[in-house]
Amino acid sequence: MFEKFIGIDYSGSGTPLTRTPGLQVYLATTDRLPRRLNPPSTPPGRNRNWCRKEVAEWLIEQANSDKLFIAGLDFSFSLPLSYFQRYGLTNWDDFLADFVEHWPTDRDDATVEGLRRGNARTGTSDEFRVTERWTSSAKSNFQFDVQGQVAKSTHAGIPWLHRIRQAVGKKVHFWPFDGWKVRQGKSVIAEVFPSMLRRRYPAEGRTVDQHDAYAVARWLRRRSLNDRYLDPAMTERDREAANLEGWIMGVM
Repeated sequence: MFEKFIGIDYSGSGTPLTRTPGLQVYLATTDRLPRRLNPPSTPPGRNRNWCRKEVAEWLIEQANSDKLFIAGLDFSFSLPLSYFQRYGLTNWDDFLADFVEHWPTDRDDATVEGLRRGNARTGTSDEFRVTERWTSSAKSNFQFDVQGQVAKSTHAGIPWLHRIRQAVGKKVHFWPFDGWKVRQGKSVIAEVFPSMLRRRYPAEGRTVDQHDAYAVARWLRRRSLNDRYLDPAMTERDREAANLEGWIMGVM
């Protein structure tokens, strides 16, 4: 079904134009293990770090190509059900549009830290999504300034999901918001949690961020067609919440 398997270790530092080693992209194919990619603008023979804007533009290019892909990004694609209820949001697309209005972290000059000051559109550190409660170590998306936080990358990344969705339309299945089953002929963008995967593969000299992206791409290459991961068993109540909150692929 897929020809490309993409692992992206994300970062919420700096602006969308800030190049950072915390942002890594690895690509595997059906006949090749993951390899590190440079941004398309990199001069021949050199290595260059990515910025968030480049990652989004590259994913849009992939979606407009004739090769299907599945990409795993390590930030939360949505927020807890309590957030939806608090602000009267009833579906993911409305959530994306609303989030961008209050957290426009896709502006070239915007930073998460700058937008945090005085921003009341938030939550508390005891608010979790169902998928996070099903893991042993996931942090709340409202818990900033702690080791292993996902809050910053989530607040930096969600507006780019909105941009990609607007640009590619129905060419990409944003899992699970577009359905738990993926129809043939669709590329997929999904949320992943590298700490669940990194120890399955030897690091072989890669940095932590590089290895996280590598592990995601390699795992997707082997597991993405397994219906157990695309449609995990859960109660009707949990699934109703997850339809809005999203899900970490691989959490069972």
